[in-house]
Amino acid sequence: MNLQQRITESETRIFKAVFPNTTNHYDTLFGGAAMQLMDEVAFITATRFCRKRVVTVSSDRIDFTQPIPAGTIVELIGQVSSVGNTSLKVQVEIYIEEMYSDVRLKAVHGSFTFVAIDEHKQPVRVLAEEIQL
Repeated sequence: MNLQQRITESETRIFKAVFPNTTNHYDTLFGGAAMQLMDEVAFITATRFCRKRVVTVSSDRIDFTQPIPAGTIVELIGQVSSVGNTSLKVQVEIYIEEMYSDVRLKAVHGSFTFVAIDEHKQPVRVLAEEIQL
């Protein structure tokens, strides 16, 4: 399998309903709840990509461009955007879908960096050498 096939096959999509217990006093999704969902999707994406233990080492520039109201459906999409020796970067987007219409808007975009580790928590190569060529 080549690198592009691995990236394509590791793309992760998760849908969630936004319920009132995850919203703030404006009746929109808490930013921290959105970030938690994004980190989870990024983790799954990174793990599916390299099939190794990974840990989040940073989140970069998370842009909240639309509020996410209670009573909507969100789709989170994670995709590997770059691969280093021991680290990889995953882009995550959140889209809002109204439950009873076809309205769909991109609400949040962010980037997460992961490092692959061994059982002793030491960094290891993300991919075997033959795949990185």
